[in-house]
Amino acid sequence: MSLTLRDAAAAMSEELTALSGGEQATLIARREISPVELVRAYLARIEASDDTLRAWITVDGERALAAARTAESEIAAGRYRGALHGIPYGVKDQMHAVGFPTTLATRVLDPEEMVAPHNAAVIERLDAAGAILLGKQNLHEFGKGGTIDFPYGQPRNPWNPAYSASSSSTGSGIAPAARMCTFSLGEDTGGSVRGPAAMNGVAGLRPTYGRVSRYGAVMEAYTTDTIGPLARSVADIATVLGAIAGHDPRDPLTSPRPVEDYAAGLGRPLKGRRLAIVREIAWGPGTTDEVKTVFAAAVEVLRGLGAEIEEVSLPLALYAVPLQLLSTDADVAATFVKKYLRERYERFDTGTRTRLAASSLIPATVYNRAMRARAIVRQQVLDAVRRYDALIGPTMIRPTKPIEQEQEKVESSDEAVMRLMERRIGVYPFSLANVPALSVPMGFCANGLPLALQFAGKPFDEATLLNIAYGYEREAGWWRQLPDLERTLAPMAA
Repeated sequence: MSLTLRDAAAAMSEELTALSGGEQATLIARREISPVELVRAYLARIEASDDTLRAWITVDGERALAAARTAESEIAAGRYRGALHGIPYGVKDQMHAVGFPTTLATRVLDPEEMVAPHNAAVIERLDAAGAILLGKQNLHEFGKGGTIDFPYGQPRNPWNPAYSASSSSTGSGIAPAARMCTFSLGEDTGGSVRGPAAMNGVAGLRPTYGRVSRYGAVMEAYTTDTIGPLARSVADIATVLGAIAGHDPRDPLTSPRPVEDYAAGLGRPLKGRRLAIVREIAWGPGTTDEVKTVFAAAVEVLRGLGAEIEEVSLPLALYAVPLQLLSTDADVAATFVKKYLRERYERFDTGTRTRLAASSLIPATVYNRAMRARAIVRQQVLDAVRRYDALIGPTMIRPTKPIEQEQEKVESSDEAVMRLMERRIGVYPFSLANVPALSVPMGFCANGLPLALQFAGKPFDEATLLNIAYGYEREAGWWRQLPDLERTLAPMAA
């Protein structure tokens, strides 16, 4: 390829991947661009930057291109399936996809244990919508956070690769932020969709527990785990949720409630919407001054759109962190202790095995009391969300840190408590309550790293959250900001 043609191809890749999924879908439907062009553009970006960012574990370019050619032929023949037809995506490597290993980002499993027995329900539904799976994305070991040595490479933040990309669904946050796919699917136990969305500068939704089938995904914390989308725009989140939501008899915990047309109500005015700032999250002592300042500016944007904003206190929210760790970590440990933790202890990452070994020692009496206390905290959250259209606060109460600082040893119990709270207090109350929660970009801190605003709402009222977040996103405009990979990756290559 000549230099001129190579430059033209690079320019085309930049142009296509800078578009939102909705914009891409419009051009595909008009046959102004081809799904093949779009897949090639993303594969080029993966090849150029993933050696550094490590968003992906497995990518199958040939399979994706074959699916793109099929989509192109279908659309040319007038069989357009809708807004996801021909749109490339990736999934956290915690969901089965036939033809891809399910590695769970661990050294614990043998190769034969990684063979996907079938597709996850969410992948079946995206296949039916015509979306194109590029591959499986990096994560903390078994999707539970705290990994120190990543078997498939250290995930890095596209805004500054020296910084953390958050926990668990890391690759699923990095990939759409770095324009390696249009959207991702992650899994959220205590914030593992919203945290990576917040720290990588994209939108991420934790749906109501039971809104999306978990069939075909490795879900160990059965009382809390959910699957949710991450994308650069709220409109894309709405489109993906519409495709993956709904009852599935193979997952008895999914709800039979009808799936709404989430995209249809995005543009409704926000005038008269009642929002409440969660005092303990937004203005708490652990929230940095920088986050408070940026959050206050986001509140003024919402006020300018006509929202009525009050404050609400959730005094029990602080207890959500220890209570969820005492219960969901015990659930996870119960999955692994008999075979893997006992027989393959040395294969685990140090961070994971320490967490699981400690959790496996939680007495049944303590677990029982934690579950009972969870119900009390959950009720306080439910009482609040029923009084308002949404509760709001920063998704993360402090900016992301350099990777080396995130992995430093904790020297005291006080420091351990501080670390647990600062990473989790913004997200755990809504996970514990199993209500929907949506994170969107709200600006940047002084060093250029993203900060995020979270909306939490009534169970199964994702439509309202999406409407409010969409209005804020369009007015604030942060979603159009993209990391300059050529600049940020240059120091890593030097």
